[in-house]
Amino acid sequence: MATRYLKHPNPPTTEATEELRTRVSEILRDIESGGLDAVRRYSRELDNWSPDDFVVSDAEFERASAGLDDGIKQHIAFAQNQIRTFATAQRGTVRELEVEVGEGVLLGHRLIPVNAVGAYVPGGRYPMLASSFMTVLVAKVAGVKQVVATAPPQRERGIHPTMLYAMRTSGADAVLCLGGVQALAAMAFGLIDGLAPVDMLVGAGNAFVAEAKRQLFGRVGIDLLAGPTEVLVIADACADPRLVATDLLGQAEHGPNSPAGCIAIGEDVARAVAAAVEDLLETFPTADVAGQAWRNHGWIAIAEDDEEAVAIADAAADEHLEVQVSEDKLDWYLQRLTNYGSLFLGDQATVAYGDKAVGTNHVLPTSRAARYTGGLWVGKFLKTCTYQRLTPQGTRLVAPAVAAISHEEHFEGHAMTAEVRLASLA
Repeated sequence: MATRYLKHPNPPTTEATEELRTRVSEILRDIESGGLDAVRRYSRELDNWSPDDFVVSDAEFERASAGLDDGIKQHIAFAQNQIRTFATAQRGTVRELEVEVGEGVLLGHRLIPVNAVGAYVPGGRYPMLASSFMTVLVAKVAGVKQVVATAPPQRERGIHPTMLYAMRTSGADAVLCLGGVQALAAMAFGLIDGLAPVDMLVGAGNAFVAEAKRQLFGRVGIDLLAGPTEVLVIADACADPRLVATDLLGQAEHGPNSPAGCIAIGEDVARAVAAAVEDLLETFPTADVAGQAWRNHGWIAIAEDDEEAVAIADAAADEHLEVQVSEDKLDWYLQRLTNYGSLFLGDQATVAYGDKAVGTNHVLPTSRAARYTGGLWVGKFLKTCTYQRLTPQGTRLVAPAVAAISHEEHFEGHAMTAEVRLASLA
């Protein structure tokens, strides 16, 4: 049965234009050949920023820290502790392994942290404090030796002071005041004196940053390719329409291309939410941005029952999924929903909690990527590397099958490596 809509979806275009792809490719090639001089040229042209050193000094950090209110420092510390506690608990669920799978055949895996990570902390429209909690701090919990954090200058005055404080106190080994494609290239190519090339790039950014990560993938690892942030709310008759509307617009304020959707169980609920959104936009503090996002990309689906709501939500595979239904149904939804970046159960769990301070990570899949991946977590910074150890009895057990399979595949050299070992034991 086709889904009914009170307001039809209109997903934003997430594919990079040919012009953007070409421009990013040109910048990367130019920087790879031109080195730090090219980085400095692009920073000056694009951000009007060309300091003597892109690495933020201890003195600059101390000045930024001294100017901050103790209250915001305490709130940052609270959020960092929440994220650290959850990431540490997650790390405890993944363990190294060693098992004997046959006489003389010992197999195992080690969990080895990535050596060097570059974390991009976006700071264009808003000073994004929490982004460093999710990238820098979680990487350090995983055991990454070198984490370099970078953020663009704001209004030609360097990194926003509170952002800088959040980056350093999250555990960054070095902080760069550098934005855009040039920042990712500098970290990936190892162009900053004293800093090794990074092995992995993480963190969200604008379309240029996302395209640079895509083009650098393979040369370095990445967390995921993120598009505009998304929110989806499942609401039944128990939900407060104004609370649903607040959460929809609260996430839509990220940008005019941020989709916000609601799956309403029943037409009455759908209409109540739609009316609440329009009413709230009259006084919403960021209505200029959130209203444009809602008008262009907001949507409301009408589900006949809970089963259809789950089906619509799984098909949408949104980044953030809130479930505002009667309390007795929350566990039912938890067990049945399969496609989402992060799940918020009950009317007291809102996306903003996950974005800022509750403890889970906010770097999440968008554009339906939740169908095949989860978001950034401590395990993303760990390589699961296998090993084998065999005794002569292990060769007697394994070599005959290896030789036979290799001969059948016409890999005679492979077969020989097994057969010579077997023959040496005769």
